[in-house]
Amino acid sequence: MKHKNEDISIGVIGGSGLYEMSDLKNITEVIVATPYGMPSDNFIVGELAGHQVAFLARHGRGHKINPTNLPTRANIYGFKKLGVDLIISASACGSMKEKYKPKDIVMIDQFIDRTRHRPDTFFDEGIVAHISFSEPICPGLSELLYECAKKAGANAHHGGTYLNMEGPQFSTRAESNLYRSWGVDVIGMTNLTEARLAREAEICYATMAMVTDYDCWYEGEESVTVEMIIDILNKNAKTAQDIIKNAVKKLGSEIPDCDCRSALKNAIITRPDAVSEEVKKKLNIIIGKYVT
Repeated sequence: MKHKNEDISIGVIGGSGLYEMSDLKNITEVIVATPYGMPSDNFIVGELAGHQVAFLARHGRGHKINPTNLPTRANIYGFKKLGVDLIISASACGSMKEKYKPKDIVMIDQFIDRTRHRPDTFFDEGIVAHISFSEPICPGLSELLYECAKKAGANAHHGGTYLNMEGPQFSTRAESNLYRSWGVDVIGMTNLTEARLAREAEICYATMAMVTDYDCWYEGEESVTVEMIIDILNKNAKTAQDIIKNAVKKLGSEIPDCDCRSALKNAIITRPDAVSEEVKKKLNIIIGKYVT
């Protein structure tokens, strides 16, 4: 895989409220078929800050797919098929601490998993791999996003734990208070599965968790409604695009120094001669440099 500056291929996943990138130029819609079905939407490929970027609306344009049913394996596989090796994710979240206010951005660095119904590995049939995931976010990419967020004037926080709930319902108050007792910083419904699969695909991945509300634990806040969240999402969208544009510009000269792009090097435990040709073909773009 090439990593020269001129060859960097960058992916952007837009979450709730960020369904397009208005600054993308010379855009083309790309349909990418995968062994896991079709991604959430067509990829929008275009030029941003002088670099090629592939954008994907996580929930599809019009927000048609709920968190549980997201085709996340198809999404990440699609990015890999396009040659992407860096993914910037923008995601709405709820705040679990008073210091994280609506419109703040948290560059998370840890996750807690409370999902129940989602496929979250490429290694579920015919081949086994155990990636290291103690540090689930690419540190270099996250640091770069934090710097760009501060430059954009956002109230950004460096580091934090994201609890990934199942949804699509919001938390009960009892759940919210339980999660707070665990010390989590924000709560959302999507990012952990993406991070797991991106690491398996040896793609650098970092999240901008964009706070829309205090979860229902906060007695000074009225109950969360979709209307409240949409209002904050609209205010966040321009800031997110500014941060992403500046980050893409920087990625032309600052490639993150990390282990993400060799995550499978010592992770595949299945003997190569025990992997079927069918599995090799299906996962070739992910395992091809290790299993032939």
